[in-house]
Parts: sequence; C-alpha cells; structure tokens
Amino acid sequence: MSEYQYYEFRAVDRRLAPEQMRELRAVSTRARITPSSFVNSYEWGNFKGDRAAWMERYFDAFLYFANWGARQIMLRLPAGTLNDADAAPYAAGHSFSVRVADGALILDFAFADEEGGDWKEDGTGWMSSILPLRAELAAGDLRALYLGWLLCAQQGDLDDDEPEPPVPAGLAELSPALTALAGFLRLDDDLIRAAAEGSPPFPPVPDAAQVRAWVAALPDARRVDLLTRVAMHEAARVHTELARELAQARRSADGATSGTPRTVRELLDAADGIAAARHRTETERAARETAKRAAHAAEVRARHLDAVAARGESVWRQIEDLVDSKKPASYKQALELIADLRDLAARGDTTEDFDRQIAGLRIRHSKKTTFLQKLGEALEPQSAPGTTGRRTGLFLGTPGS
Repeated sequence: MSEYQYYEFRAVDRRLAPEQMRELRAVSTRARITPSSFVNSYEWGNFKGDRAAWMERYFDAFLYFANWGARQIMLRLPAGTLNDADAAPYAAGHSFSVRVADGALILDFAFADEEGGDWKEDGTGWMSSILPLRAELAAGDLRALYLGWLLCAQQGDLDDDEPEPPVPAGLAELSPALTALAGFLRLDDDLIRAAAEGSPPFPPVPDAAQVRAWVAALPDARRVDLLTRVAMHEAARVHTELARELAQARRSADGATSGTPRTVRELLDAADGIAAARHRTETERAARETAKRAAHAAEVRARHLDAVAARGESVWRQIEDLVDSKKPASYKQALELIADLRDLAARGDTTEDFDRQIAGLRIRHSKKTTFLQKLGEALEPQSAPGTTGRRTGLFLGTPGS
C-alpha cells in the first residue's frame, strides 16, 4: 500500500494576495490554492515547501497528516493575542513547542505513532474542527496549551519528576475544538481524565451586570481608546482583547490551579489507575450481560424442552418418519429432536432409556449410512474445557439456530 501525506494551510486573519498565490503555485502545480488556503496530498512524492516559513509568511494554521502515524498542527496567533510568557511553561518537549516570529506566536503540536498509523483514514475534515482553537486561545482559554504539555508527557518527552504547569479550569469539559485537537493528536482519554482531576470547573459566563461592572472599573483612557478603535472598524479585535482580559481577570479571581502541581509520573500512574478501573467495570458489565443472556437462553431452552416432553412417545415416532424420508433436511430435523430428547433424559435422569432408544434406532436404520454417520458424529463423546468427564454429545445449538 502506498504512503499518503496530507497538507492543509489556512489563512484566517488576512487573505493571500495574487502575487503570494503565484509564489505558492510555483511550489506545487497540483495543489488546490485559494485566497485563504493551500491543500495538497501526496502518495508518491513529497511537499517541497517549508511549512514553518509558510506559517510565518502566508498562513495562520497548518495541518499535516501521514497514514504511517505522523500528525502535526501549527497555529499562528497575531502579536498581542497571547503572551509568550503565559505559553512558555507549557512548551516543555518536542511534541509541543512555541516560537515567536515577527511578533506573532506560533504553536506547534506534533505527534508520532511508533506502533503505526491508520491506513484507512485521511487528513480531510480535521482542520475545520480544530481551527476554532485560535479564537479560544485569543480569548484567554489556555486549555490547548495544557493539552500540548500533556502530549509531551504522553510521548515521553519529559522526565518523570517534571512538575505540571498551571492547570487551567475546565479540562473536564473540553470544547468541540479541544476535543478535536485531542483526537487528532491521539491524546489518551484516561490521561486527560487524570489531568482533569486537578482542574477546577470552568467559571460560568459572566452576566451583563458583571461585565458592566468590570468595564466601569477600566481606566477612562482605556475606555476611550476601545471606543475609538470600534469606531475605526476594529470591533472584532477589540472584542477579542476584551474577552481575553476578562478571562484573565476571572482566572485571577478564581485561581488557575487547585492543589500542589503533580509530576509527570503521578499523572501517568493516575491514568493507568483510571484505565484499570474502567477495564474492571467493563469486564464486570460484560460478565453480567453474558450471565443475563445465558439465563435467558436457558429459560427459552427449558420452555422448549417442556413442550417436547408434553408430546411423549410421539416424538420418537416423528424421528422414525423423518429418518425414513432419507432427505438431508429431514435428517437435520431428526437430529435436533434427538438433541431435545437427550437433554430431557439428562434432566430427568433417564439416560439409560434414551441410550436404548438410540440403539434401536441404529438397528432399524442400519442401511442408512449417511444418517448413521451424522448420528455417530453428533453422539460422539465430548468433554467440556478443563474437564475429563464423558457426556453424551450431539451439540446442535438452540432450536432455530
């Protein structure tokens, strides 16, 4: 099977100029290029551009997917959107890094699956699901940064005694974009759950009165500047700044962490404990379901045997008629009835009588070699796994099987 690589770049804050699109086309004649994107896939060749340089020059987001297990996401945040000092504590390993380019902050999430990838999946669709993270980060939501650090812990980039960075609120309730990021990077769900145990609930969205009080407390010069920028058609950027500052104020009031920072080893061990507990729960649930199905099957089988028992000796006469017909379907029906009579004999402790009936059946139909062969195979002694006791055979399944 051929190798598959998928590259997708997105421009969000600014559209590509015609000259820039021509520059990109010079790199690839096959790519789908629009004023806001560059998309191409490769099954035999390789991407000839510089993904890091393109993120600095042209684009705001990049996604890479290879079917052998490599995955990468880069997000570019404009200058002033996210403080480098806030992001630095989370960028602790090869799997998640942060760099500054022309004042912009570029977040780089990288995953490599040493056990192989998914050869049936491709990279389409992931970008649209993950792209809203830029707005969440710009609004002051730092959970994506913590997931980046958690990826470093999962991938073995960090020492066991490395303490975790500040734990943002809301890890127990990830947004759709964060869920998509975790899924794309194959972050272990149990590791996220373990991390969430140290994450306070996400603060409720402030109501209008709370926002009004917060805005009223801003310096007069700050309010004038914000209103001026709104009048100058910068409303979207002003909204983002205010959302980020409000989130920072809420974090300061509520606290970003709870308890003492945990080490990488403590988190990994906690994830193992969660996985073991889940496995026990699933095993117990499966055992209950199996027992329930077995009890139901036994009840159905018992009712069926009761109906057969009510017919008395007529069942043996029906078996004789079926065997006399010499038809494969009739032989099968006869063997099913014999199975019913065997189980009835075992239930009523009349196995010797059943054996005499079978011996007579063999004698009366001694020339029907096909039937006798099937009867012999069905009655061949069988032992249950782990036992040595003999039981009369004839395993034909439940009626109708």
